[in-house]
Amino acid sequence: MLSPLAGRRPKPGAVLGVIRAHWIFALVLLAGAALRVVAMLGFRSVLWFNDSYDFLAIANDPFPHPLRPSGYGLFLWVLKPFHSLLLVTTIHHAAIVGLAVVGYRMLVRDFDVRRGWAALAVAPLLLDSFQIELEHLLLSDTLFTVLVFGAMLMLAKPGATGWRRAAVVGLLLGFAAVTRTVGAPLFLIVVLYLLVRRTRWPVYAALAVTFFAPVVAYATWYQQEHGRFALTGTDGVFLWGRAAAFADCDAFTPPPDLARLCPNGKKGERLASSHQIWHEDSPLGWTNGEAFDEKTNEDAQRFALWAIRNQPLDYVRVVAYDFFVRTFSWNRSQYPTIGTEARYHFPTKPDERKPDLPVLGGGDRRSVVDEYAHGAAPQHIVDPYAGFMRGYQERVRVPGTVLGIVLLAGAAGIVWRPARARTALFWVSAVTLLAVPPVTVDFDYRYILPAMPFACFAAAMAWGRRMPSDRTFKAPEEKRPEPQPAGA
Repeated sequence: MLSPLAGRRPKPGAVLGVIRAHWIFALVLLAGAALRVVAMLGFRSVLWFNDSYDFLAIANDPFPHPLRPSGYGLFLWVLKPFHSLLLVTTIHHAAIVGLAVVGYRMLVRDFDVRRGWAALAVAPLLLDSFQIELEHLLLSDTLFTVLVFGAMLMLAKPGATGWRRAAVVGLLLGFAAVTRTVGAPLFLIVVLYLLVRRTRWPVYAALAVTFFAPVVAYATWYQQEHGRFALTGTDGVFLWGRAAAFADCDAFTPPPDLARLCPNGKKGERLASSHQIWHEDSPLGWTNGEAFDEKTNEDAQRFALWAIRNQPLDYVRVVAYDFFVRTFSWNRSQYPTIGTEARYHFPTKPDERKPDLPVLGGGDRRSVVDEYAHGAAPQHIVDPYAGFMRGYQERVRVPGTVLGIVLLAGAAGIVWRPARARTALFWVSAVTLLAVPPVTVDFDYRYILPAMPFACFAAAMAWGRRMPSDRTFKAPEEKRPEPQPAGA
């Protein structure tokens, strides 16, 4: 906290006073920072996911990736001159800690939330073990969380939303959309929020221009490379994976040219939706290091829409199960595959990366890592730090059931508490981030974590705000007696 006297450093006593006043948050912040230091000491370099090598390929020689947006790859490209994967994980961890500090400060100062409630709202972001592990993975989720949550914090800040603020919000959401396409629907939520606030038209114009600028620029780049104005070439493929969970080609006859896309296995006994896309026996013909061609993507989308039209109740049932049961279950299951879910746990031994597998864009896994890090970047697991983090992950997490309770609290606050618009902004954003993957692709546990701070902030803003009776009351000054005329 800065001293009120400009240009002077805060006195030690003032700093101690601030810490005493915010002691709960200070403890949570200290614990969150310490846990990340221990994680970095225990797991040198980064933790790997299958997508990590695609992002490194983009960073080595930028191109619009046909399977996923290249926003995170471009972020890594900016950091490439340092040739350090350790720097990437450091930035991941520091960004989330910084986001928690900014969020707490805004809850207390701008949203008038009690300090205890504010500390509780940022605690999952700082202390959840799966959140810390996700930051150690070379994946786009951490950057995406910072972009979307930062945008909503700026939008919700008290005061009139001018065109300059709207421009920054739009730019952050535009970058988020080209990092993960699930961020695109948040633009509509922002527009609805501004409509409720009865904002003037220059604000909408600034928001739209800055949001669509990176999105259109990226789609144009994609069109130049792949001949299609889009962010990816897999929207139909992913929707096919969703439909493959329930499509019944025995009860309903698909169009002859789409019959080859009928999913393998009996209905109810099939692999997870996302796993059916990448499985070696997939009807889509997936091959490592190659993209789906345009016809396959179009046919997959046609098949998915055909299945949804013929079996709408089955589609709703699959989506509802993923959203309500998988998302809000107390225990985690090994979904979508044992291997995928295992990536979200701190490992017991260095990852066997299958270095010879080809990577889309050229080269193999070993070569893209060597080019980016100027070496093999071996993964070192160092005890006792690694063992401590594994033990911590077994005991400290936010179960899905708790997230569901937090969402219910936020929903109740929208109905019965003041500041409904801001509470609804964060609550609807959380539900959107949770719902879009099951609707369009599949459920995955890492998709829950970017929604977590939105849900917690909605609940804190609804139920943790200081009421007028809680605030310090300052008695009005007594009026001085009016001067009497001479001789009175």
